[in-house]
Amino acid sequence: MRKPDENHPLRGTRILVGRARHQAGGLSSSLRGLGASVMEIPFIEIREPESFAPLDQALKALDAFDWLILTSANGVEALWKRLRKLRIARRKLSRLQIAAIGPATKRAIVKHGLKVQMMPEEYVAESVVKGLRDKVKDKRVLLVRAKVARDVIPGSLRQLGAEVEVVEAYETVAPVKSKARLRSLVKDSKRRPHVVTFTSSSSARNFADLVGRSGLAALKGVQFASIGPVTSATLAELKLPVDIEAREFTMGGLIRAIVLARYAESADHLRERPGRLSTR
Repeated sequence: MRKPDENHPLRGTRILVGRARHQAGGLSSSLRGLGASVMEIPFIEIREPESFAPLDQALKALDAFDWLILTSANGVEALWKRLRKLRIARRKLSRLQIAAIGPATKRAIVKHGLKVQMMPEEYVAESVVKGLRDKVKDKRVLLVRAKVARDVIPGSLRQLGAEVEVVEAYETVAPVKSKARLRSLVKDSKRRPHVVTFTSSSSARNFADLVGRSGLAALKGVQFASIGPVTSATLAELKLPVDIEAREFTMGGLIRAIVLARYAESADHLRERPGRLSTR
């Protein structure tokens, strides 16, 4: 077992990143900077919805809404593409109160010159509802999200007296091309990852489908790292382990959790061999 390295705490650790191809770079780069050997095989592919009609209709009637809620950077970009397609001016959005589920979504919104009025302390749907609890009674709310998503936000806001319209801006699917690559990887003991990262419930479900039962059986001893409690709950539903969970539900939080887990594992292993690690 390697000696813990404070500058490169993930040296010698193989990590599988399953983010969508266009989004994997930031996470992979940070992990490599910490010494990890990173493999990228997407568990998710972002696609356009079957129809843009509901989204387009809502965007053409923006004046009728008081709040806009965005729950992912993918949703922000999909929304912006439709605004450009429909030639709807940014000022139409400027009059709305905007809520973002977390910092990545907020950055995507701000990049387009808009302000975010509400971002919760914890980056999950329940916290979005908590942050809007006293702000949405008798208000019209537009929720732009993926095709498959939990109904916590619309259901809870309706109970609080809001009129909520939910529209799909994109959908996530399992990339067919990833199946053979993943199954080959997990069967190869010399290449098999030490850690697999999961950044959403969709990534967990798609991974299980792509790898298959025999592949999951081959992953005993591999650590599964979750970005937060919602993703962890999905892993548990799939009867998959949650060995690492981020305390802050961001990519940075996920990286810190992996570093702490791997470093602790190395230190514990070395403490079992007196003389190998100074405790001073």
